[in-house]
Amino acid sequence: MFTLLRRWARSTSGNFSQIAALLTVPLVGAIGLAVDYSQALEVRRQLFEAADAAAVGAIADSSPAYDQTALMEDDGPVPAGEKDAISLFSANVRSEWAVQVSAVKAEVRKAGSDLTAKVSFTARIPMTFMRILGYEYLDVKGEATSARRTAPFIDFYLLLDNTPSMGVGATTADISRMVANTPDKCAFACHDLSTAKNYYNLAKQLDVAMRIDVVREATQRMTDTAVDRRAHSNQFRMALYTFGDAATNRKLTNLAPLTMDLKKVNEAADAVDLMTIPYQNFDSDQLTDFDGTFAALDKEIDKPGNGTSTKDRQKVVFFVSDGVADSYKPSDCSKLTTKGRCQEPIDLDDCTKLKERGIRIAVLYTTYLPLPTNAWYNTWIKPFQGQIATNMSACASPGYFFEVSPSEGISEAMEALFMKVISVPRLTG
Repeated sequence: MFTLLRRWARSTSGNFSQIAALLTVPLVGAIGLAVDYSQALEVRRQLFEAADAAAVGAIADSSPAYDQTALMEDDGPVPAGEKDAISLFSANVRSEWAVQVSAVKAEVRKAGSDLTAKVSFTARIPMTFMRILGYEYLDVKGEATSARRTAPFIDFYLLLDNTPSMGVGATTADISRMVANTPDKCAFACHDLSTAKNYYNLAKQLDVAMRIDVVREATQRMTDTAVDRRAHSNQFRMALYTFGDAATNRKLTNLAPLTMDLKKVNEAADAVDLMTIPYQNFDSDQLTDFDGTFAALDKEIDKPGNGTSTKDRQKVVFFVSDGVADSYKPSDCSKLTTKGRCQEPIDLDDCTKLKERGIRIAVLYTTYLPLPTNAWYNTWIKPFQGQIATNMSACASPGYFFEVSPSEGISEAMEALFMKVISVPRLTG
């Protein structure tokens, strides 16, 4: 026997066919392994893509989960999202993939303003050539996660300064037209009820746009933007306030109570107009009481939240003004007074009290324009002209200050400031 084996080993005839026969089985196995493995990798990739799509889609803007979170007052699982995630995964698994999905699980949760989704799966990929070697399946497991911030729930308190100083021309051209058509070269369209020849009516006759006109229109445009941008019908609520329609009854005046019906706020804005005065120099023109107005507004706003649910809303004061206070304040006025009349930039204590409560303040400062032809301006306002914008900026919460001059669009600035307030991080993974 050993002699025969030694002869076969030394023999050189027919070596190729013998070696080829010996190598056929492992060679076929290697080729089969490569084919099956490459196919399994492709199916595995497709499964992970399906899981990714399900995790992302389950918390998209238009998803059932996102809609359900708008109604959730507490943290926890979001059943509608979990059901939707499984459906999305199944819809993305194609029949031609030759895969057996044995289990799919989804977990969608709301935690504060964070919404997360996790989709996991287990599957078997049938083998073809590897069955020769006893491997019928390749088991695959995987998961995909996605997270995002939900849109914040916000209450807006729109405070529009409609005091007489907002009767100034809206643009430099409007100001020039008023100055050219008034004997005392006045740029203000005072709404004096003691005479039909008041400058308010003159402005209307001359087709002069006043600051208050532009602010009214800008407010209505902003409510339209809010409707377009809200993620849920109950995401934003708004209330609308002015300083009063008449100087004889000046106080914080509510034109629209806090509501999620933004159309009503838009309609209420039609009533925003310049404060009337019974006669020239009524009450020494002490008609812009920032201190009293802010104190009254503070009482209107309940405890602010972090915006994660309908019962935990953020609170934002949206303040539009030219920034000059004019009220009876015989003590604590930062500037010289005359018989107790205090003309000064906004007192930052008014803003600080709100911000210390966690209320954000967005300020749109309509630049108080120099009026060199006006003796009153030159005497009382010009000395602190440079401080007006500084105080208005300091009044605002960080990043929420816009200044708009007559050469710029108040509507565009108001919308840009609104977008800044509501902006939230998007999808994170």
